[in-house]
Amino acid sequence: MSVTDLEVTESVAPSAGESSTVGGVYTLVWRTFKENRLAVVGLGILIFFILFSFVGPYVYKTNQSNGYVASQVYIHGVSAVNYPWFKSWSFPLGGDTSGFNIVGRLMVGGRTALSVGILAGLISTLVGSAWGAIAGFRGRITDSVMMRFVDIGLSVPGIFLLIVIVVLFGSSSTTITLTLGLTSWFGSARLIRGQTLGLKSREFVSAVRVLGGSGTRIIFKHILPNTIGTMVVIATFAVADSILALAGLGFIGLGIPLPNTDWGSMLQNATIYAPDGYWWDIVPAAICIILVVMSLNYIGDALRDGFEVRLQKR
Repeated sequence: MSVTDLEVTESVAPSAGESSTVGGVYTLVWRTFKENRLAVVGLGILIFFILFSFVGPYVYKTNQSNGYVASQVYIHGVSAVNYPWFKSWSFPLGGDTSGFNIVGRLMVGGRTALSVGILAGLISTLVGSAWGAIAGFRGRITDSVMMRFVDIGLSVPGIFLLIVIVVLFGSSSTTITLTLGLTSWFGSARLIRGQTLGLKSREFVSAVRVLGGSGTRIIFKHILPNTIGTMVVIATFAVADSILALAGLGFIGLGIPLPNTDWGSMLQNATIYAPDGYWWDIVPAAICIILVVMSLNYIGDALRDGFEVRLQKR
Protein backbone atom coordinates (compact mmCIF):
# COMPACT_ATOMS: atom_id res chain seq x y z
CA MET A 1 0.00 0.00 0.00
CA SER A 2 1.37 3.43 -0.91
CA VAL A 3 0.94 6.74 0.88
CA THR A 4 -1.41 7.97 -1.84
CA ASP A 5 -3.97 5.45 -0.58
CA LEU A 6 -4.26 7.24 2.76
CA GLU A 7 -7.29 9.30 3.64
CA VAL A 8 -6.77 12.99 4.49
CA THR A 9 -8.33 13.73 7.87
CA GLU A 10 -8.43 16.58 10.35
CA SER A 11 -5.48 17.34 12.59
CA VAL A 12 -4.91 14.61 15.14
CA ALA A 13 -2.11 15.97 17.26
CA PRO A 14 -2.96 18.58 19.89
CA SER A 15 -2.70 22.20 18.81
CA ALA A 16 -1.25 25.06 20.80
CA GLY A 17 -2.85 25.27 24.20
CA GLU A 18 -3.89 21.63 24.12
CA SER A 19 -0.62 20.04 25.21
CA SER A 20 -2.29 18.54 28.28
CA THR A 21 -4.13 16.10 26.01
CA VAL A 22 -0.98 14.59 24.51
CA GLY A 23 -0.91 11.66 26.88
CA GLY A 24 -4.59 10.92 26.30
CA VAL A 25 -4.22 11.08 22.51
CA TYR A 26 -1.32 8.66 22.33
CA THR A 27 -2.83 6.37 24.96
CA LEU A 28 -5.92 6.12 22.79
CA VAL A 29 -3.79 5.53 19.69
CA TRP A 30 -2.00 2.66 21.44
CA ARG A 31 -5.30 1.24 22.71
CA THR A 32 -6.73 1.32 19.19
CA PHE A 33 -3.53 -0.20 17.82
CA LYS A 34 -3.75 -3.11 20.26
CA GLU A 35 -7.26 -3.88 19.08
CA ASN A 36 -5.84 -4.77 15.67
CA ARG A 37 -4.37 -8.21 16.30
CA LEU A 38 -2.74 -8.42 12.88
CA ALA A 39 -0.90 -5.18 13.61
CA VAL A 40 0.31 -6.48 16.98
CA VAL A 41 1.57 -9.66 15.31
CA GLY A 42 3.15 -7.52 12.60
CA LEU A 43 4.94 -5.42 15.22
CA GLY A 44 6.31 -8.59 16.80
CA ILE A 45 7.50 -9.86 13.42
CA LEU A 46 9.15 -6.53 12.63
CA ILE A 47 10.97 -6.49 15.98
CA PHE A 48 12.12 -10.05 15.35
CA PHE A 49 13.58 -9.16 11.95
CA ILE A 50 15.32 -6.07 13.36
CA LEU A 51 16.99 -8.20 16.03
CA PHE A 52 17.65 -11.00 13.53
CA SER A 53 19.35 -8.64 11.06
CA PHE A 54 21.32 -6.35 13.37
CA VAL A 55 22.00 -8.51 16.43
CA GLY A 56 21.94 -11.94 14.80
CA PRO A 57 25.32 -11.68 13.01
CA TYR A 58 27.05 -11.17 16.38
CA VAL A 59 25.39 -14.29 17.81
CA TYR A 60 25.40 -16.58 14.76
CA LYS A 61 28.72 -15.86 13.06
CA THR A 62 29.20 -16.99 9.47
CA ASN A 63 31.43 -16.11 6.53
CA GLN A 64 29.56 -13.58 4.40
CA SER A 65 32.45 -11.72 2.82
CA ASN A 66 34.61 -14.23 0.93
CA GLY A 67 32.81 -16.06 -1.86
CA TYR A 68 35.81 -18.21 -2.76
CA VAL A 69 36.13 -19.56 0.79
CA ALA A 70 32.39 -20.20 0.92
CA SER A 71 32.47 -22.19 -2.33
CA GLN A 72 35.25 -24.43 -0.96
CA VAL A 73 33.37 -25.46 2.17
CA TYR A 74 32.30 -29.11 2.41
CA ILE A 75 29.74 -30.45 4.89
CA HIS A 76 29.94 -34.17 5.54
CA GLY A 77 31.73 -34.51 2.23
CA VAL A 78 29.11 -32.50 0.30
CA SER A 79 29.79 -29.04 -1.16
CA ALA A 80 28.05 -26.15 0.60
CA VAL A 81 27.00 -24.81 -2.82
CA ASN A 82 23.22 -25.33 -3.04
CA TYR A 83 23.40 -27.44 0.10
CA PRO A 84 19.85 -28.63 1.03
CA TRP A 85 17.80 -27.68 4.08
CA PHE A 86 18.04 -29.29 7.49
CA LYS A 87 20.94 -31.60 6.63
CA SER A 88 23.35 -29.96 9.08
CA TRP A 89 23.00 -27.78 12.16
CA SER A 90 25.80 -25.58 10.84
CA PHE A 91 23.71 -24.85 7.70
CA PRO A 92 20.08 -25.14 8.92
CA LEU A 93 18.61 -23.50 5.81
CA GLY A 94 21.28 -24.87 3.51
CA GLY A 95 23.81 -23.10 1.31
CA ASP A 96 23.11 -20.71 -1.55
CA THR A 97 24.43 -20.70 -5.10
CA SER A 98 27.86 -19.47 -3.91
CA GLY A 99 28.10 -21.69 -0.82
CA PHE A 100 27.18 -18.97 1.67
CA ASN A 101 25.18 -20.02 4.72
CA ILE A 102 21.62 -18.92 3.88
CA VAL A 103 20.77 -17.99 7.49
CA GLY A 104 23.77 -15.67 7.63
CA ARG A 105 22.95 -14.36 4.17
CA LEU A 106 19.41 -13.53 5.26
CA MET A 107 20.85 -11.51 8.14
CA VAL A 108 23.06 -9.50 5.78
CA GLY A 109 20.20 -9.01 3.33
CA GLY A 110 17.83 -8.01 6.12
CA ARG A 111 20.27 -5.47 7.48
CA THR A 112 20.54 -3.92 4.02
CA ALA A 113 16.80 -4.00 3.35
CA LEU A 114 15.82 -2.50 6.70
CA SER A 115 18.58 0.14 6.67
CA VAL A 116 17.74 1.30 3.14
CA GLY A 117 14.00 1.08 3.78
CA ILE A 118 14.01 3.02 7.04
CA LEU A 119 16.38 5.76 5.85
CA ALA A 120 14.63 6.15 2.49
CA GLY A 121 11.25 6.23 4.23
CA LEU A 122 12.40 8.95 6.63
CA ILE A 123 13.86 11.06 3.81
CA SER A 124 10.68 10.68 1.76
CA THR A 125 8.44 11.58 4.70
CA LEU A 126 10.46 14.60 5.81
CA VAL A 127 10.87 16.06 2.32
CA GLY A 128 7.24 15.44 1.38
CA SER A 129 5.90 16.82 4.66
CA ALA A 130 7.96 20.01 4.45
CA TRP A 131 7.04 20.53 0.79
CA GLY A 132 3.34 19.95 1.37
CA ALA A 133 3.22 22.16 4.46
CA ILE A 134 4.95 25.06 2.71
CA ALA A 135 2.73 24.75 -0.37
CA GLY A 136 -0.48 24.56 1.66
CA PHE A 137 0.43 27.41 3.99
CA ARG A 138 1.73 29.83 1.36
CA GLY A 139 -1.16 29.18 -1.03
CA ARG A 140 -1.89 31.00 -4.27
CA ILE A 141 0.90 31.04 -6.87
CA THR A 142 3.42 29.29 -4.60
CA ASP A 143 0.97 26.48 -3.96
CA SER A 144 0.09 26.14 -7.63
CA VAL A 145 3.72 25.97 -8.78
CA MET A 146 4.82 23.56 -6.05
CA MET A 147 1.87 21.22 -6.55
CA ARG A 148 2.30 21.15 -10.34
CA PHE A 149 5.81 19.86 -9.65
CA VAL A 150 4.27 17.18 -7.43
CA ASP A 151 1.83 16.26 -10.20
CA ILE A 152 4.72 15.83 -12.62
CA GLY A 153 6.55 13.65 -10.10
CA LEU A 154 3.48 11.46 -9.60
CA SER A 155 3.05 11.03 -13.35
CA VAL A 156 6.54 9.53 -13.80
CA PRO A 157 6.88 5.88 -12.70
CA GLY A 158 9.15 5.83 -9.66
CA ILE A 159 10.72 2.50 -10.57
CA PHE A 160 11.76 3.95 -13.95
CA LEU A 161 13.61 6.84 -12.29
CA LEU A 162 15.15 4.43 -9.82
CA ILE A 163 16.49 2.11 -12.55
CA VAL A 164 17.90 5.00 -14.60
CA ILE A 165 19.72 6.56 -11.64
CA VAL A 166 21.09 3.22 -10.42
CA VAL A 167 22.37 2.37 -13.90
CA LEU A 168 24.05 5.78 -14.22
CA PHE A 169 25.52 6.11 -10.74
CA GLY A 170 25.85 2.55 -9.46
CA SER A 171 23.87 0.44 -7.03
CA SER A 172 25.49 1.31 -3.71
CA SER A 173 23.36 1.49 -0.57
CA THR A 174 23.81 5.26 -0.43
CA THR A 175 22.73 5.79 -4.04
CA ILE A 176 19.66 3.58 -3.70
CA THR A 177 18.65 5.12 -0.36
CA LEU A 178 18.88 8.70 -1.62
CA THR A 179 17.17 7.84 -4.89
CA LEU A 180 14.29 6.09 -3.16
CA GLY A 181 13.90 8.88 -0.63
CA LEU A 182 14.03 11.71 -3.15
CA THR A 183 11.71 10.17 -5.75
CA SER A 184 8.91 8.85 -3.54
CA TRP A 185 7.79 11.87 -1.50
CA PHE A 186 5.19 13.28 -3.89
CA GLY A 187 2.23 11.40 -2.41
CA SER A 188 3.10 12.45 1.13
CA ALA A 189 3.43 16.09 0.02
CA ARG A 190 -0.13 16.03 -1.31
CA LEU A 191 -1.48 14.54 1.93
CA ILE A 192 0.30 17.03 4.21
CA ARG A 193 -0.80 19.91 1.98
CA GLY A 194 -4.40 18.82 2.45
CA GLN A 195 -4.05 18.88 6.23
CA THR A 196 -2.20 22.20 6.15
CA LEU A 197 -5.05 23.86 4.26
CA GLY A 198 -7.34 22.96 7.15
CA LEU A 199 -4.88 23.80 9.92
CA LYS A 200 -3.84 27.25 8.74
CA SER A 201 -7.31 28.63 9.43
CA ARG A 202 -7.34 27.35 13.02
CA GLU A 203 -7.35 29.73 15.98
CA PHE A 204 -3.89 28.84 17.25
CA VAL A 205 -2.34 29.78 13.88
CA SER A 206 -4.18 33.11 13.92
CA ALA A 207 -2.90 33.72 17.46
CA VAL A 208 0.70 33.13 16.41
CA ARG A 209 0.26 35.55 13.51
CA VAL A 210 -1.15 38.23 15.83
CA LEU A 211 1.85 37.75 18.12
CA GLY A 212 4.17 38.37 15.19
CA GLY A 213 5.23 34.80 14.45
CA SER A 214 6.83 34.30 11.04
CA GLY A 215 5.48 31.95 8.40
CA THR A 216 8.47 29.66 8.83
CA ARG A 217 7.85 29.41 12.56
CA ILE A 218 4.16 28.67 12.03
CA ILE A 219 4.95 25.90 9.51
CA PHE A 220 7.70 24.12 11.44
CA LYS A 221 6.60 24.84 15.02
CA HIS A 222 2.84 24.55 14.70
CA ILE A 223 1.62 23.11 11.37
CA LEU A 224 3.98 20.14 11.04
CA PRO A 225 3.72 19.06 14.73
CA ASN A 226 -0.06 18.89 14.24
CA THR A 227 0.38 16.50 11.31
CA ILE A 228 2.62 14.11 13.25
CA GLY A 229 0.01 11.35 13.16
CA THR A 230 -0.22 11.41 9.39
CA MET A 231 3.57 11.65 9.10
CA VAL A 232 4.02 8.51 11.22
CA VAL A 233 1.59 6.57 9.05
CA ILE A 234 3.17 7.87 5.84
CA ALA A 235 6.62 6.86 7.09
CA THR A 236 5.42 3.32 7.85
CA PHE A 237 4.09 2.79 4.34
CA ALA A 238 7.13 4.52 2.81
CA VAL A 239 9.49 2.08 4.54
CA ALA A 240 7.48 -0.87 3.20
CA ASP A 241 7.47 0.59 -0.31
CA SER A 242 11.23 1.19 -0.17
CA ILE A 243 11.96 -2.38 0.96
CA LEU A 244 9.78 -3.69 -1.85
CA ALA A 245 11.47 -1.40 -4.40
CA LEU A 246 14.91 -2.55 -3.26
CA ALA A 247 13.81 -6.16 -3.60
CA GLY A 248 12.60 -5.42 -7.12
CA LEU A 249 15.92 -3.85 -8.04
CA GLY A 250 17.79 -6.84 -6.66
CA PHE A 251 15.57 -9.27 -8.56
CA ILE A 252 16.41 -7.62 -11.91
CA GLY A 253 20.12 -7.64 -11.09
CA LEU A 254 20.54 -4.04 -9.94
CA GLY A 255 20.70 -4.70 -6.21
CA ILE A 256 23.47 -4.21 -3.67
CA PRO A 257 26.81 -5.48 -5.06
CA LEU A 258 28.82 -8.28 -3.46
CA PRO A 259 29.99 -9.07 -0.84
CA ASN A 260 26.87 -7.43 0.58
CA THR A 261 23.45 -8.49 -0.59
CA ASP A 262 19.74 -7.87 -0.25
CA TRP A 263 16.75 -10.16 -0.26
CA GLY A 264 15.88 -9.33 -3.87
CA SER A 265 19.39 -10.23 -5.06
CA MET A 266 19.14 -13.50 -3.14
CA LEU A 267 15.93 -14.29 -5.01
CA GLN A 268 17.53 -13.42 -8.34
CA ASN A 269 20.51 -15.70 -7.69
CA ALA A 270 18.24 -18.52 -6.52
CA THR A 271 16.11 -18.47 -9.67
CA ILE A 272 19.14 -19.37 -11.78
CA TYR A 273 19.33 -22.83 -10.21
CA ALA A 274 15.63 -23.33 -9.46
CA PRO A 275 15.01 -25.25 -12.74
CA ASP A 276 17.68 -27.73 -11.63
CA GLY A 277 15.66 -28.60 -8.54
CA TYR A 278 17.28 -26.25 -6.03
CA TRP A 279 13.98 -24.58 -5.18
CA TRP A 280 14.78 -24.17 -1.49
CA ASP A 281 17.11 -21.24 -2.23
CA ILE A 282 14.08 -19.14 -3.23
CA VAL A 283 11.84 -19.73 -0.23
CA PRO A 284 13.71 -18.04 2.70
CA ALA A 285 14.25 -14.65 1.03
CA ALA A 286 10.73 -14.62 -0.42
CA ILE A 287 9.22 -15.31 3.00
CA CYS A 288 11.30 -12.53 4.60
CA ILE A 289 10.16 -9.97 2.02
CA ILE A 290 6.51 -10.95 2.35
CA LEU A 291 6.49 -10.98 6.16
CA VAL A 292 8.26 -7.64 6.60
CA VAL A 293 6.23 -5.76 3.98
CA MET A 294 2.92 -7.19 5.20
CA SER A 295 3.84 -6.41 8.81
CA LEU A 296 4.60 -2.78 7.97
CA ASN A 297 1.34 -2.45 6.05
CA TYR A 298 -0.70 -3.85 8.95
CA ILE A 299 1.13 -1.56 11.36
CA GLY A 300 0.42 1.40 9.09
CA ASP A 301 -3.27 0.49 8.86
CA ALA A 302 -3.55 0.27 12.64
CA LEU A 303 -1.76 3.59 13.16
CA ARG A 304 -4.00 5.26 10.60
CA ASP A 305 -7.06 4.03 12.49
CA GLY A 306 -5.56 5.13 15.80
CA PHE A 307 -4.82 8.65 14.62
CA GLU A 308 -8.14 9.15 12.87
CA VAL A 309 -10.24 11.76 14.68
CA ARG A 310 -13.50 9.84 14.64
CA LEU A 311 -11.84 6.91 16.42
CA GLN A 312 -10.42 9.21 19.09
CA LYS A 313 -13.98 10.29 19.94
CA ARG A 314 -15.23 6.75 20.61
